[in-house]
Amino acid sequence: MKIAVINFSGNVGKSTVARHLLAPRMNGAPVIPVESINSDGTEDETIRGRQFGELQEALLLMEDAVVDIGASNVEDFVGLMKQYKGSHEDFDYFVVPTVPKNKQQRDTISTIDALAEIGVPAKKIRLVFNMVELDENPERVFAGLIEYHTAAKNFTLRRDAVIHTNDIYAKIKHAEQGITDILNDPTDYKEKIKAATDPEEKLHYAQMVGIKRLAAGVVEELDAVFKTLLK
Repeated sequence: MKIAVINFSGNVGKSTVARHLLAPRMNGAPVIPVESINSDGTEDETIRGRQFGELQEALLLMEDAVVDIGASNVEDFVGLMKQYKGSHEDFDYFVVPTVPKNKQQRDTISTIDALAEIGVPAKKIRLVFNMVELDENPERVFAGLIEYHTAAKNFTLRRDAVIHTNDIYAKIKHAEQGITDILNDPTDYKEKIKAATDPEEKLHYAQMVGIKRLAAGVVEELDAVFKTLLK
């Protein structure tokens, strides 16, 4: 299965969705970033939007892949899909994360319209409601997008595809391990706290206990979102 994670807007959690929701549930699929500039402003050896031809060839040789398209490259990426007629058919799904902020929701509509314009069918465009606070009602927060779906019917809406805000995403932002890896880590950090003598070491192990507890709840939620999103 091959999935593109896409939105014209930044700050919607595309990389979080690619890395923590999709890839671990797709046979450990590689995440291919399409981005010119990292969030810290430095260049990285990642595939750029203008290298779409090479990306297309690589995807044709893969069984599973998640393509994480950075906001600065989405316009080029969509434009290149227009040039390479039928290239959108290489993807099984286009997952569009969105968040409660109004600007990002407007950009989400623009993204869906752009995908529909190049021929991506509604069944392949899937929306993920991301960064939702536990006390927020998604039906109310995303009322505009739900109304848009009712009118346009050019994407697939799963109202239970909701990822809530959780501290774990910030805590492991730069970690090599994914959430599933953290949960499956067999290390007994409580025993390590007892055995450690260095205060900083003890603090690190205590933090890992907390992160593993957060991971347990998050993995359960992400399992449910993945199941409902792609059914």
